[in-house]
Amino acid sequence: MYLKMAKRVLLETDKRLVWKFMRLMGWKGMRSVQKHKRRLKKGEYFPPFLYVSVINSCNLRCQGCWVDVAAKQQTIDLEAMNRLISEAKEMGNVFFGIVGGEPFMHPELLEIFEANPDCYFQVFTNGQFITDEKAKRLRQLGNVTPLISVEGNEIVSNERRGREDVFNKTMEGIQNCLNNRLLTGVCTSVCRTNIDDLVNEEWVDRLIEMGVMYTWFHIFRPMGPDSNPDLCLTPEQQLHVRKFVSEMRAKKPIAIVDAYFDGEGKALCPAATGLSHHINPWGGIEPCPIIQFVTDDIHDREKTLTEKFNSPFMRDFRQLSQETTRGCIVLERPDLLRKLVDDHGAKDGTVRGTAAAELDAMQVRTSQYNPGNEIREASWVYRLVKRFLFYDFGVYDGHDESHSQLSAPALVELQTDGNASADQNDELLPVISQ
Repeated sequence: MYLKMAKRVLLETDKRLVWKFMRLMGWKGMRSVQKHKRRLKKGEYFPPFLYVSVINSCNLRCQGCWVDVAAKQQTIDLEAMNRLISEAKEMGNVFFGIVGGEPFMHPELLEIFEANPDCYFQVFTNGQFITDEKAKRLRQLGNVTPLISVEGNEIVSNERRGREDVFNKTMEGIQNCLNNRLLTGVCTSVCRTNIDDLVNEEWVDRLIEMGVMYTWFHIFRPMGPDSNPDLCLTPEQQLHVRKFVSEMRAKKPIAIVDAYFDGEGKALCPAATGLSHHINPWGGIEPCPIIQFVTDDIHDREKTLTEKFNSPFMRDFRQLSQETTRGCIVLERPDLLRKLVDDHGAKDGTVRGTAAAELDAMQVRTSQYNPGNEIREASWVYRLVKRFLFYDFGVYDGHDESHSQLSAPALVELQTDGNASADQNDELLPVISQ
């Protein structure tokens, strides 16, 4: 399988792009993680992988979207991005995840990539703005990998994305990337309406046949003003996705990304470990994209970026998350998160101004944390890489015993129909807090 993957990379992509990926994302990315580990020993956090929403606007209207896509357009301009990237590079960073909104609606997106040739960018996109001309430009730049979202078949995609002919337009964007031999990825927010269509070998085989080099199955999370909780997976379905990913990694010549498990299958939260944090389109610094509360922003010149990532709010968020669960505190304990926001006077980072009310309305749900049902990586390569580069970095040490109180079986009944009543939440929270 590994020889097949190596052959695919050599024959199906531009070798110059492969070299840039290995040098920037591989070698330099590995060094940035090592620097992160050294900082942790001193009690200092600076995420080696930084995700930046460069724009709020989008041409689609996806179910469960938490971004103010219909509000007045807001972007992080070229000057601000270059300043942010320069400061991050001083800390050893070279990787930036570019999200939105739809990043390719940003008028200076390609200029951002061009201005930072010593960095690597992963662009989360619906692919519909990637013309052949734009794909050629990305190939010329060489430091960008498009990660294109496919949310189901033709019928499901239209429903999930709120527009007509979404699937075909997105597939055209993917094909434009592949025609230009880009390192191209395809991701899916797995929910109840697309799990059967996309979490299977046939879909993975189709991606391989097309020339896609990596894929990412991440779990739908009910956030935002129209959170669509009926799309949430059950604990059993989440476990099925985890098992599928582990098996396919050892079987198929395609890289499969995940961000929530170490090599032994233990859950983790990248924001809790300090591995990644998020910048919103207004420059607000957030723990992660779904926690839309801020106390600092990148436009404030009086404090360094390091100081902002180590602010009382960010520090206490990491500590609270580490002490509460190995999973997602937003889903499992929204009440504790709301108290943290209030204690620090964190501002609503949205235009709609309803993030606090949305948090209050959230119901307790399971996340990736499922103690007793850990699924170890079937691939020795993934286990080895994760052992050195992607694990919890010891931040959960001393808390694992208390975490065991929060078990997936205790939440199964709340998840089976995608909803939970207020009374059920009241009964569950004392159990979780033991």
